[in-house]
Amino acid sequence: MTPSKQPQSHVHVPETVSPQAQAFLRTLGDPQLIPAFPEPGDIDAWTRLQARAEADGQARSAPLLQRLTPRVTPLTLGGVPALEVRPRDWQDNGKTLVYVHGGAHVMYSAASTLGRAAIAAQACGLRVVSIDYTLAPHARYGRMSDEVVAAIQGLLERGQELDQLAVYGDSSGGGLAAASVLKMRNRKLGMPKALVLVSPWLDVTPSGDTETTLRAADPNALYEKHGKQAAAAFADPEDQKDPYASPVYGDFTRGFPPTLIQGGLKEVLLSGFVRLYQAIDATGQEVKLDLYEGMPHNFQDRIPDAPESASARAKMHGFLRRHLAYS
Repeated sequence: MTPSKQPQSHVHVPETVSPQAQAFLRTLGDPQLIPAFPEPGDIDAWTRLQARAEADGQARSAPLLQRLTPRVTPLTLGGVPALEVRPRDWQDNGKTLVYVHGGAHVMYSAASTLGRAAIAAQACGLRVVSIDYTLAPHARYGRMSDEVVAAIQGLLERGQELDQLAVYGDSSGGGLAAASVLKMRNRKLGMPKALVLVSPWLDVTPSGDTETTLRAADPNALYEKHGKQAAAAFADPEDQKDPYASPVYGDFTRGFPPTLIQGGLKEVLLSGFVRLYQAIDATGQEVKLDLYEGMPHNFQDRIPDAPESASARAKMHGFLRRHLAYS
């Protein structure tokens, strides 16, 4: 009897990752089959794409919410909508984790990424406040980081203490989170106690080495069909190296919070992780680069039951617990 064969995958599936990760990687298709993103100025086409992405994100979040059963409350902070996510059995310790969701700057919302926020809340034992900032191209990069800063200021006006607040962003939300912290510092508004960046998009230009060398390895998206149009919807090409658009170009000598950067070795964005780590580390400030063998973009919530994801969440929890000083 001929042994059954594993299904063919467009993505290389290494033996060095967990069975859960191997199974997930085998499900991933060729990003060439994903339709191209609209041209930057085609508002109607972006709106249609955003509606499809929103429905998909809410469907992906639903089983996580059913499993984790967080308490979710709408808020308005500094004129910006947000969702407060309290984990099961949460007890108020005065600590808050502000979440800046990803989606290539052009997709999703606090509602459609609620599963990600709930995972972070449960894993870290913190209330999470997810900011529902305006997406590109309806807003550009300057306004988007302004909205994140305004929401954080709104939290402070409600009595939240800045030294008991951390910021967490994933994917493009990681880049936006880092840019918003730079903006807070530059405006002399103070900075959060810590920053966690998961698979962050830190340079919206394709300048990093791995944007080329890992192009065939990353199953997430393609720069020419997807990233280029999303970046141009977010910032004009001449503005894309502005630190508020691509924070890897920021000046970190003037201070920055302790930062944890997590990601996987399949990500075209890997160069950005390394470059930001080096830029912060060169100033003598605390930064940790935490990389995972064979992992794709945003693996922590895409493969939530994989041991690699559990390990990453445990490290995030330990990092936040140390800097926010809670048990």
